[in-house]
Amino acid sequence: MTCDEVLAELRANANPENVAGMARYGISCEGTLGVPVPLIRALARKAGRDDVLASKLWESGVHEARILATMVADPARITVRQMGAWARDFDSWDVCDQACQNLFRYSPHAWAMAKKWAGARQEFVRRAGFSMMAGLAVKDKKAADADFLALLPLIVAAATDERNMVKKAVNWALRQIGKRNASLRKAAIATAEEIRALDSKAARWVATDALRELRGR
Repeated sequence: MTCDEVLAELRANANPENVAGMARYGISCEGTLGVPVPLIRALARKAGRDDVLASKLWESGVHEARILATMVADPARITVRQMGAWARDFDSWDVCDQACQNLFRYSPHAWAMAKKWAGARQEFVRRAGFSMMAGLAVKDKKAADADFLALLPLIVAAATDERNMVKKAVNWALRQIGKRNASLRKAAIATAEEIRALDSKAARWVATDALRELRGR
């Protein structure tokens, strides 16, 4: 499929009512058509893997086209430069998370970029770091416990970030690491206790919510 063909299908399925609903959940309305994700996934399957198409879809600036780009790009071929460029374009949590969960976490650069982005200044770039950590905890079956233990100090360092989209991703990463196995659960609980002692409203929320799930309460 060409970029024009994909964009035409997306626009044919635009739903302004969905856009209004998405806005209530903090999703950017800029360039947004309101196309449901299942339809985007179906279109991605139709398009197949295509890095050239992915780049053009991303460059279009259309919200759903960018989500689709994360589904058709090849994670084995994506470069650090491209990951960085796309991350800097993030303007909404759903595009950020779709990119991380569909594409970035399967890249050979996933671990390095997750660590790098954990200290980023931009809200959605920093969110991407922790979104990737959460995704790696679920999907990287070959990673050692030590790899995840090394992420915990980064989680502590970001737990005082008051920005909503960052603190939620920090919490998500901590919970997913803790759910990986019993040993990491123990380490995640200890980390949450450390975070709870910090003089920060955001940190207390991150810790309390994580402990509720990790302790099964």
